[in-house]
Amino acid sequence: LLYTIKFEKVACHKVHQTSPDNNHLQYHIIHIVSDQTPPLIKPPMASSPPHKVVALVSGGKDSTFSLLHCVSSGHAVVAVAHLTPPPHTEELDSYMYQSVGHNTVPHLAQALGLPLYQAPITGSPVLQELEYTPTPADEVEDLYQLLSRVKEEVGCSVVCSGAIFSTYQKNRVEEVCTRLGLLSIAPLWQRDQEELLKEMLRHKMEIRIIKVASMGLNKEHVGRTADELLPHFLEISKKWGFNVCGEGGEYESLVTDCPLFAYKLKVESSQLVCHSHDELSPVWYETFAEVSLEEKEGFRDLSLKERLNKVLGED
Repeated sequence: LLYTIKFEKVACHKVHQTSPDNNHLQYHIIHIVSDQTPPLIKPPMASSPPHKVVALVSGGKDSTFSLLHCVSSGHAVVAVAHLTPPPHTEELDSYMYQSVGHNTVPHLAQALGLPLYQAPITGSPVLQELEYTPTPADEVEDLYQLLSRVKEEVGCSVVCSGAIFSTYQKNRVEEVCTRLGLLSIAPLWQRDQEELLKEMLRHKMEIRIIKVASMGLNKEHVGRTADELLPHFLEISKKWGFNVCGEGGEYESLVTDCPLFAYKLKVESSQLVCHSHDELSPVWYETFAEVSLEEKEGFRDLSLKERLNKVLGED
């Protein structure tokens, strides 16, 4: 068993999925009703051996916070994996992968102190049905090849992703993991978006907005933080049904600091690019010419769990 969750008031449905060896169960929390913010999930027993986890990362808040959940749960995150767009491409038409800010991911891996496995995206979304089966030239096969290499070299047993509401994406990650004999987990799955973003901010995550594509957002919001923009997000959510966590593609993000980082990411030079001049929902994104790392005193020699404890005071 990977995780247990306990609340004072809870209404939930559990979806069980066994890995190919039938030794593990995956739990997805579909709906939660609680008067209090759910705590970070914990392992059921202190004696349970840690799982070796590879985290799929994009540089954004969801994948980073999912990684933080794994560390909080006592599992060993042994590597991060990332698929990059083709050379000289910033904005890729992908249904699976965030491409904006891709050149910051090596900095994120260095801030974490974890090995980074990268591979180029060579495919496209050939099969666009909700369920996925192996399809030649599909972009999902790039993920299969990347995770095959990671499994062989680091011996991971679990893949962590930042999926929240995209069944399309989660199904594809799970299909790849099934083929490889790995367990797929999505710690943020079906979380309330407003509560989730607030929880990220309470956990000292610094989240920079690097792309906007929604009514109510424009170029003046790019480069600002989620903490600054939260009141605006809540306002346009009430007006137009804006997804506070950006699950409808309203915005994309870059994490410049979090409790797991031994270094802060500092944007030294960037440029705004207009991808679409749509009158109602213009699309603007940020490209990064120079990003540096600023060491956080007393963090570099700590483990990920020790860093988390240092910032949040967790046991």
